[in-house]
Amino acid sequence: MNKSPQTAVANPVFPIMIAIAVCHLFNDTLQAVIPAMLPILEKEYQFSYKQLGYIVFALNIVASLLQPVVGFLSDRKPKPFALPIGMTFSLIGMAGLALAPSYWLIIVSVMLLGLGSAIFHPEGSRVSFLAAGNKRGLSQSIYQVGGNSGQALAPLISAFVLVPLGQIGAAVFVLVAAAGIALLTRISIWYKKQLDEERLGNRKKVLLTTMESLSKRQVTVALTLLMIIIFARSFYVTNITSFYIFYLIEYYGMTIQHGQLYIFLFLALGAVGTFFGGPMADRIGRKKVIVLSLVVPLPLSLLLPFAPVWGIILLLVTIGFFIMLSFSVTVIYAQELVPSKIGTMAGLTVGLAFGMGAIGAVAIGTLIDSIGIYQTMIITSFLPFIGLVGLALPRDQKITSAS
Repeated sequence: MNKSPQTAVANPVFPIMIAIAVCHLFNDTLQAVIPAMLPILEKEYQFSYKQLGYIVFALNIVASLLQPVVGFLSDRKPKPFALPIGMTFSLIGMAGLALAPSYWLIIVSVMLLGLGSAIFHPEGSRVSFLAAGNKRGLSQSIYQVGGNSGQALAPLISAFVLVPLGQIGAAVFVLVAAAGIALLTRISIWYKKQLDEERLGNRKKVLLTTMESLSKRQVTVALTLLMIIIFARSFYVTNITSFYIFYLIEYYGMTIQHGQLYIFLFLALGAVGTFFGGPMADRIGRKKVIVLSLVVPLPLSLLLPFAPVWGIILLLVTIGFFIMLSFSVTVIYAQELVPSKIGTMAGLTVGLAFGMGAIGAVAIGTLIDSIGIYQTMIITSFLPFIGLVGLALPRDQKITSAS
């Protein structure tokens, strides 16, 4: 039977919540350079859409495959100072990306970024969990909104850094990685102290429960449904963030800078949705937020490929807000399904999102090369319908707490 989850602190530690969210911002800003770089690489090297897809694939598949492994290992034996070490890999990868003279060196560089991300996310989620107290939805939202805000910077990075400077502009973000290493070192000291106190039995515990008692079979089914939801969301978001810019350029005659501002609005409102999703889930329940984030975008995604220019912004910001409303909530939901495996569930859910983004980038890029970008945008507009399986998720309960 499923047991109730436990956290290690009774009261939220807001400075640590915010600090790890800032580091998540740094980490995902580094990753955001990759989709931001695609129009630049396509122009400079004449890469095909499929080749561009494989660049995104190389980043996301490394992060996807390794995150559950890192999460599993951190559940067995947390390693606080893995956080700055992971950011160091990202720094090396970013420096390599700025200087890489060939396709394969670009691939190796983005794989190093993926490795850094794979190390950061499970341990970062664990820090967020330790700092949350009885505000788990809020804490996870603050943490995830840091990451999604970093991702939202991709269009601005492209428009204002990479378009003027070209590939070498990626070197600017070596400074971001360096700042991340410094801040993560400080966080790691706090993290180690919490683990030491936990081993000594000096930490006050609070009990949080939102799930009904579930059998192993019910947990397995619920996790499977959650993975399907993440698949649909990740494929759709990857399509918008990596390839919709080419649709705007080809069919609306926009410049790279102009089109990237539209993508920024989609991601920016996605970050806002991520922030509100966690506290909303604390109030009305995890499942309700997940279902809401699936239902609202359905008709809007179908309209998007046919929208006039004036309607694109309205559709993108609304879809972005609602489709990302459940981003942090799916992580919390998975952790509460298997409360003894906090790091593993964080690694699995976020890692799967990266993995689906990786596969989606290659699949969508290949599809564009085969049938054209217009037809591909229409086909991908149906992806949110897959997420309706969320209606079958087990219902969660109101949080109760005890000292």
